[in-house]
Amino acid sequence: MKSSAISLTFNKDSSDYLINLIDSPGHVDFSSEVSTAVRLCDGAIVVIDVVEGICSQTKVVLQQAWVENIRPVLLLNKIDRLILEMKMSPCEAYTHLQRILEEVNAITGELFTSDMMEQWACTSGNDERQHDAEVQIDQVFDWSNTGLNDIDDSHLYFSPDQGNVIFASAINGWGFGIKHFARIYAKKLGMKEAVLQKTLWGDFYLNAKTKRICKNAQNKGKKSLFVQFVLENIWAVHDAVVTKKDKEMTAKIVKSLCLEVPARDMRHADPHVQLRAIFDQWLPLSPAVLGMVCEKLPSPLDIGERRVEKLMCSHGQSLDTMPEATQKLKQDFLQCSAGDAAPVIVYVSKMVSVERKCLPEFKQRSLTQEELSLRRELARERHAERLRMQNQDETTDMPESIGSPLYNGDTSETGGKSEATDGNVFIAFARIFSGTLRPGQELYVLGPKHNPRKALEGTEVVEAASDVYSLESNKHITVCTIQQLYLMMGKELESLNEAPAGNVIGIAGLGNHVLKSATISSTIACPAFTDMYMTAAPIVRVALEPKHSSQMSQLVQGMKLLNQADPCVQILVQETGEHILVTAGEVHLKRCLDDLEERYAKISLDVSAPIVPFRETIIPPPQLDVVNELVDNTSKQPVVRLNYSEEESQAEQKQEWVEMKTRNGICTIRIRAIPLPENVTKLLDDNADLVKTLGL
Repeated sequence: MKSSAISLTFNKDSSDYLINLIDSPGHVDFSSEVSTAVRLCDGAIVVIDVVEGICSQTKVVLQQAWVENIRPVLLLNKIDRLILEMKMSPCEAYTHLQRILEEVNAITGELFTSDMMEQWACTSGNDERQHDAEVQIDQVFDWSNTGLNDIDDSHLYFSPDQGNVIFASAINGWGFGIKHFARIYAKKLGMKEAVLQKTLWGDFYLNAKTKRICKNAQNKGKKSLFVQFVLENIWAVHDAVVTKKDKEMTAKIVKSLCLEVPARDMRHADPHVQLRAIFDQWLPLSPAVLGMVCEKLPSPLDIGERRVEKLMCSHGQSLDTMPEATQKLKQDFLQCSAGDAAPVIVYVSKMVSVERKCLPEFKQRSLTQEELSLRRELARERHAERLRMQNQDETTDMPESIGSPLYNGDTSETGGKSEATDGNVFIAFARIFSGTLRPGQELYVLGPKHNPRKALEGTEVVEAASDVYSLESNKHITVCTIQQLYLMMGKELESLNEAPAGNVIGIAGLGNHVLKSATISSTIACPAFTDMYMTAAPIVRVALEPKHSSQMSQLVQGMKLLNQADPCVQILVQETGEHILVTAGEVHLKRCLDDLEERYAKISLDVSAPIVPFRETIIPPPQLDVVNELVDNTSKQPVVRLNYSEEESQAEQKQEWVEMKTRNGICTIRIRAIPLPENVTKLLDDNADLVKTLGL
């Protein structure tokens, strides 16, 4: 349950594309893996199970994409289950898919509205917003001032006619967009492809007499174009191949679709094999998804100004307030510069633990013809040298070079295992935003509290620390050397000589310099990127101890490695000496314990029962009930304090108190807010800049 990346090449319309694809888990316990992936991407493919519908994690993923300013597209998966399990008709399936799209678009609309309201609140003057904090019930907010009605937000929503929705069945390997069927029926019906692409999804039907597309299919009891031309054909294939297993009908369908399905697959006893063989040629999944990615998702060259500023400006700062050298870096971001003169800017979203023997330099590889010829020549020379020495009757100690083996033990060529291949190494999971990265480069690792202004003025010293753990608390810059670059191909890694801007790569040599995430740059004028948006905080905690007390040092080292490898885990040491592991949920906890026992600590552990902290808070009582009716507060009794003098009681009644009772009614809490003394407020006003730097 971890994110994995792969780089794919795709040819579309005689143009070659390089697509960096990151697959992240969908379980709620691993939302941190989604956060680390979203930070590195320009777009997102949101996969929705059409049977389960919109889940809580779907909303979280859409929110993560919105916060990071990346463009999402939609993939509605498991359409086959609507046919084979849910037994829906094409019309019922169409209604079901419409409802799912409406729910997704409703979430998108909420995100857009809240974002616009936040921008309006920030840009509107303080004079317009100076009012009482308590909002009365009869107040009505004037939405017309926000400008929501004047903004065209149609491009934000998901609609098949816009090309940002794919219908698919991943298990059977098929998927399609509206454009695919629009191209097919444009030739058959003699219509324009653009017209069909706009009308294949929606309340449109084909008038059989006039051969024209008309509106209001539902009101007139007609089948929509999507049901008639798309879903009924897919249902017919499933019915012939899987349900009825009709060989003759299957053969007619294959012939009518002009497909060339291998006879071996058509004779297979498993109908699902026949189904995959037909759909693999009729509606292949990969071209549909990758084609949508190339058309609808932006390239690194199209990164927006708003996203650049959100990445560079943290803690409410503005790019205009930063040094001039920092402001110039914005153009390098926008241009995605890869030239030698461009500054190198890289963001590491997480550290990935990889077994050392899996690195390309330790893998066995086949020898080239030149290497084979060289080794044969060396073998002949050794053999000739042995014969010469035997003829001279020199049977004493042979030189070490003569007795050397045919293979020099280089694990990169022979694949031999040595002590150097044992253990794990950390590979930085990163994206290059500017410049070109090469092995051997010396770059700055910028901590989250790095201040470009102080660094340029010389007040922040560059620390030549050996690792991040020996770095002093007031130092935020270290120097690292890039050892190796890797192209990430799932579980496999391929060595690279260089990597230009826009690529997602793995970087070796940062294990001692990056704890979880970091910004790497060739200039200290670059600010540290903002923190990633994490939706789930770790709450499930357990106490760990080794089964044998002598292995405590291995547990400590293993937990240290786990803390570096997992972006969401927390490691604590209590005052009692207990080692505490805090995770996001039960599934996350199980994976962390497995990693500790099998990869990092490699010892048996005693684990306590999980503890989930329970916290309560106090909120004002609701003024409206579930049906938006005013709650009657006439039963509230006045507050009376006992055992106070008459003067104190009168003084107290003049103050405004807030009284709350706990749910069981046993405890009563009374709170009163009073202004700070004048000398305290004056002190805070005079030192406002100092308070901001402290983060208070």
